[in-house]
Amino acid sequence: MEDISRMIAGFRRFHNVYFHGDKELFDELIGGQRPKTLVIGCCDSRVDPAMITDSAPGELFVVRNVANLVPPYEPDMAHHGISSALEYAVCDLQVQHVIVLGHSQCGGIGYLMNHEGVGDREFIGHWVGMMAAAKTEVLQRLPGKSAEVQQRACEQAAILLSLDNLLTFPWLRRRAEQGTLSLHGWYFDLGCGELLSYDPHSGVFKSLVTADAS
Repeated sequence: MEDISRMIAGFRRFHNVYFHGDKELFDELIGGQRPKTLVIGCCDSRVDPAMITDSAPGELFVVRNVANLVPPYEPDMAHHGISSALEYAVCDLQVQHVIVLGHSQCGGIGYLMNHEGVGDREFIGHWVGMMAAAKTEVLQRLPGKSAEVQQRACEQAAILLSLDNLLTFPWLRRRAEQGTLSLHGWYFDLGCGELLSYDPHSGVFKSLVTADAS
């Protein structure tokens, strides 16, 4: 119950700030949300997109799942939570940016790297299994490297796979080609606090903000 009590106390502080100190913001948000950015992030409790970007309520439309993965476009009658959120953000909210936010020490990618096939779980193995080919490529490209180096490479490959899969959605690709929507691949290093961005021209992740940045 201690954790719940802390959350309730946190809500009180939130309420005091946004419903007493800055009520104008929520008065405006009552009329509807107008975020400019969609973030596809990981469920990991250590990597909250709003917190690490210091964003206020209403600034980000956030979709989170294990390993920040985007499945390919599959217009069938199955339940597609990620795809439906993506469609709403791109077609209805008209966001201008989509950021795939990956991170180090990802549990989902760790599960992929340490299990063959789907493993012993009902859902997670199949979900991260969309990264199977990327895992194979990483292991072939980095033989003899430490498990940490191989996992980091696979975590970054997951970002690139998601960026590629985003472009399989025709209405998203159309906006990207028109120049009204920009795609970004970011990687947050938990160990050193560094934020990197994928540079498609060089094919590498480059530092946006380093640990000693002021």
